[in-house]
Amino acid sequence: MENYAKHEKDLIRKYEEAGYDHSYRFENGALIDSETGTAYTPREIYIVAEHRYEGMSNPSDLSILYVLETEDGNKGSLLMGYGPTANLELADFFKNIPKKNVSEKASLNT
Repeated sequence: MENYAKHEKDLIRKYEEAGYDHSYRFENGALIDSETGTAYTPREIYIVAEHRYEGMSNPSDLSILYVLETEDGNKGSLLMGYGPTANLELADFFKNIPKKNVSEKASLNT
């Protein structure tokens, strides 16, 4: 896991070039593929990389870029705020992803 990289957008682009081009949103307790509308539970999600960011002008502006694969083969990412402004339901969703579904197999060296 990489801690406190500087540019989320640059890394998102690199992952998109590597085939992680779907984006996800959290809605009604599920992760939704923005392109297909497919809803996923924590058991259907695999975290293949995670990158943490600290705001350049405000160190309490924190986020995590999750690089994901789904059980049906889609690949993409989700950028989530954490710290005082975190979406607690989304944080709980990620806590409920089984440990066996978490790896760093797709992590890009930056």
